[in-house]
Amino acid sequence: MPLDWPTLFNSGLSYEDFLAKYANENQKERWSAKLRTLSLSEDQKTLLASFTREMHVLCLSGAWCGDCVDQCPMLQLVDQASPNIHVRYIDRDDAPDDLKEAIKVCGGNRVPVVVFLNEDDQVTGMYGDRTLAKYRQMVEKLGGAACSTGISLHPAGEMDALTTSVLAEWIDQFERHQWICRTSTRLREKHGD
Repeated sequence: MPLDWPTLFNSGLSYEDFLAKYANENQKERWSAKLRTLSLSEDQKTLLASFTREMHVLCLSGAWCGDCVDQCPMLQLVDQASPNIHVRYIDRDDAPDDLKEAIKVCGGNRVPVVVFLNEDDQVTGMYGDRTLAKYRQMVEKLGGAACSTGISLHPAGEMDALTTSVLAEWIDQFERHQWICRTSTRLREKHGD
Protein backbone atom coordinates (compact mmCIF):
# COMPACT_ATOMS: atom_id res chain seq x y z
CA MET A 1 0.00 0.00 0.00
CA PRO A 2 1.47 3.40 -0.97
CA LEU A 3 2.25 5.91 1.73
CA ASP A 4 -0.22 8.72 2.41
CA TRP A 5 2.23 11.58 1.85
CA PRO A 6 -0.28 14.41 2.44
CA THR A 7 -1.20 12.98 5.85
CA LEU A 8 2.44 12.34 6.73
CA PHE A 9 3.46 15.87 5.75
CA ASN A 10 0.56 17.42 7.66
CA SER A 11 1.47 15.37 10.75
CA GLY A 12 5.00 16.78 10.68
CA LEU A 13 6.05 19.57 12.99
CA SER A 14 7.71 22.89 12.32
CA TYR A 15 11.34 23.22 13.39
CA GLU A 16 10.40 25.06 16.59
CA ASP A 17 7.54 22.68 17.47
CA PHE A 18 9.73 19.64 16.82
CA LEU A 19 12.39 20.89 19.21
CA ALA A 20 9.79 21.92 21.80
CA LYS A 21 8.30 18.43 21.77
CA TYR A 22 11.35 16.20 21.40
CA ALA A 23 14.49 18.04 22.55
CA ASN A 24 15.75 18.44 26.08
CA GLU A 25 17.34 21.76 27.09
CA ASN A 26 20.86 20.64 26.15
CA GLN A 27 19.70 19.44 22.73
CA LYS A 28 17.78 22.68 22.12
CA GLU A 29 20.93 24.67 22.89
CA ARG A 30 23.04 22.54 20.52
CA TRP A 31 20.54 23.04 17.68
CA SER A 32 20.31 26.78 18.43
CA ALA A 33 24.09 27.13 18.61
CA LYS A 34 24.45 25.46 15.21
CA LEU A 35 21.78 27.66 13.63
CA ARG A 36 23.54 30.78 14.94
CA THR A 37 26.72 29.77 13.09
CA LEU A 38 25.00 29.45 9.71
CA SER A 39 24.49 32.02 7.00
CA LEU A 40 23.57 32.03 3.34
CA SER A 41 25.57 33.81 0.68
CA GLU A 42 23.80 36.50 -1.35
CA ASP A 43 23.72 34.11 -4.34
CA GLN A 44 22.13 31.39 -2.20
CA LYS A 45 19.52 33.83 -0.85
CA THR A 46 18.71 35.00 -4.38
CA LEU A 47 18.40 31.44 -5.65
CA LEU A 48 16.11 30.29 -2.83
CA ALA A 49 13.95 33.41 -3.07
CA SER A 50 13.51 32.79 -6.81
CA PHE A 51 11.74 29.44 -6.36
CA THR A 52 8.22 29.64 -7.76
CA ARG A 53 6.97 26.11 -7.08
CA GLU A 54 5.76 25.19 -3.63
CA MET A 55 7.75 22.33 -2.15
CA HIS A 56 6.82 20.22 0.86
CA VAL A 57 9.85 18.71 2.55
CA LEU A 58 9.48 15.99 5.18
CA CYS A 59 12.47 15.32 7.43
CA LEU A 60 12.77 12.20 9.56
CA SER A 61 14.95 13.34 12.43
CA GLY A 62 15.99 12.91 16.04
CA ALA A 63 16.74 15.75 18.45
CA TRP A 64 19.45 13.54 19.99
CA CYS A 65 21.27 12.85 16.71
CA GLY A 66 24.57 14.61 16.01
CA ASP A 67 24.03 14.49 12.24
CA CYS A 68 20.63 16.14 12.78
CA VAL A 69 22.24 18.82 14.98
CA ASP A 70 24.66 19.50 12.12
CA GLN A 71 22.14 19.47 9.26
CA CYS A 72 18.58 20.24 10.36
CA PRO A 73 19.42 23.85 11.25
CA MET A 74 20.56 24.13 7.62
CA LEU A 75 17.13 22.97 6.50
CA GLN A 76 15.59 25.61 8.77
CA LEU A 77 17.78 28.29 7.18
CA VAL A 78 16.61 27.20 3.71
CA ASP A 79 12.98 27.10 4.88
CA GLN A 80 13.29 30.68 6.16
CA ALA A 81 14.86 31.88 2.90
CA SER A 82 12.06 30.80 0.56
CA PRO A 83 8.32 31.39 0.92
CA ASN A 84 7.74 28.33 -1.28
CA ILE A 85 9.66 25.81 0.84
CA HIS A 86 7.86 24.20 3.77
CA VAL A 87 9.91 21.80 5.91
CA ARG A 88 8.22 19.55 8.48
CA TYR A 89 9.89 17.18 10.94
CA ILE A 90 8.88 13.75 12.20
CA ASP A 91 10.73 12.11 15.05
CA ARG A 92 12.29 8.83 13.95
CA ASP A 93 11.18 6.98 17.05
CA ASP A 94 7.55 8.20 16.74
CA ALA A 95 7.35 7.77 12.96
CA PRO A 96 4.94 5.25 11.49
CA ASP A 97 6.65 1.95 10.68
CA ASP A 98 5.67 2.14 7.00
CA LEU A 99 7.43 5.51 6.68
CA LYS A 100 10.57 4.25 8.42
CA GLU A 101 10.58 1.19 6.18
CA ALA A 102 10.08 3.22 2.99
CA ILE A 103 12.98 5.59 3.59
CA LYS A 104 15.67 3.35 4.99
CA VAL A 105 19.21 4.15 3.91
CA CYS A 106 21.48 1.16 3.31
CA GLY A 107 18.95 -1.01 5.16
CA GLY A 108 18.89 1.16 8.30
CA ASN A 109 16.68 3.80 9.89
CA ARG A 110 19.14 6.65 9.60
CA VAL A 111 18.52 10.32 10.27
CA PRO A 112 18.19 12.91 8.98
CA VAL A 113 16.47 11.66 5.86
CA VAL A 114 14.47 14.09 3.76
CA VAL A 115 11.65 13.33 1.35
CA PHE A 116 11.01 16.07 -1.20
CA LEU A 117 7.39 16.46 -2.29
CA ASN A 118 5.79 18.77 -4.82
CA GLU A 119 2.83 21.02 -3.95
CA ASP A 120 0.47 18.07 -4.43
CA ASP A 121 2.54 15.92 -2.04
CA GLN A 122 3.92 13.70 -4.78
CA VAL A 123 7.46 12.46 -4.17
CA THR A 124 10.21 14.04 -6.25
CA GLY A 125 13.01 12.30 -4.38
CA MET A 126 14.80 11.50 -1.15
CA TYR A 127 18.11 12.63 0.34
CA GLY A 128 20.07 11.84 3.48
CA ASP A 129 21.50 10.84 5.89
CA ARG A 130 24.73 12.71 5.22
CA THR A 131 26.03 14.72 2.30
CA LEU A 132 28.94 13.73 0.10
CA ALA A 133 31.24 16.27 1.81
CA LYS A 134 30.52 14.69 5.20
CA TYR A 135 31.07 11.16 3.85
CA ARG A 136 34.36 12.23 2.28
CA GLN A 137 35.50 13.57 5.64
CA MET A 138 34.41 10.35 7.38
CA VAL A 139 36.25 8.15 4.89
CA GLU A 140 39.41 10.20 5.42
CA LYS A 141 39.14 9.61 9.15
CA LEU A 142 37.94 6.00 9.15
CA GLY A 143 38.35 4.32 12.46
CA GLY A 144 36.44 6.85 14.55
CA ALA A 145 32.88 6.86 15.85
CA ALA A 146 30.17 5.89 13.36
CA CYS A 147 27.80 8.72 14.35
CA SER A 148 28.80 12.29 14.92
CA THR A 149 27.95 13.81 18.27
CA GLY A 150 27.26 17.25 16.85
CA ILE A 151 30.16 18.55 18.93
CA SER A 152 33.09 19.86 16.94
CA LEU A 153 36.26 17.84 17.40
CA HIS A 154 37.90 19.20 14.26
CA PRO A 155 40.91 21.50 14.07
CA ALA A 156 40.12 25.20 13.88
CA GLY A 157 38.76 26.16 10.45
CA GLU A 158 38.05 22.61 9.28
CA MET A 159 34.47 22.55 10.53
CA ASP A 160 33.75 25.89 8.89
CA ALA A 161 34.82 24.56 5.49
CA LEU A 162 32.87 21.34 6.02
CA THR A 163 29.77 23.23 7.16
CA THR A 164 29.96 25.47 4.09
CA SER A 165 30.23 22.41 1.82
CA VAL A 166 27.39 20.54 3.54
CA LEU A 167 25.09 23.58 3.38
CA ALA A 168 25.91 24.05 -0.32
CA GLU A 169 25.09 20.40 -1.00
CA TRP A 170 21.73 20.73 0.76
CA ILE A 171 20.94 23.84 -1.28
CA ASP A 172 21.85 21.91 -4.43
CA GLN A 173 19.28 19.27 -3.45
CA PHE A 174 16.58 21.89 -2.88
CA GLU A 175 17.45 23.46 -6.23
CA ARG A 176 17.33 20.11 -8.01
CA HIS A 177 13.88 19.33 -6.65
CA GLN A 178 12.63 22.85 -7.40
CA TRP A 179 13.64 22.38 -11.03
CA ILE A 180 11.95 18.96 -11.09
CA CYS A 181 8.76 20.72 -10.01
CA ARG A 182 9.31 23.74 -12.24
CA THR A 183 9.80 21.67 -15.40
CA SER A 184 7.00 19.18 -14.68
CA THR A 185 4.63 19.16 -17.66
CA ARG A 186 1.67 18.54 -15.36
CA LEU A 187 2.54 21.41 -13.04
CA ARG A 188 3.31 23.74 -15.96
CA GLU A 189 -0.15 23.00 -17.37
CA LYS A 190 -1.70 23.49 -13.93
CA HIS A 191 -0.03 26.90 -13.50
CA GLY A 192 -0.19 27.98 -17.14
CA ASP A 193 3.53 28.55 -17.48
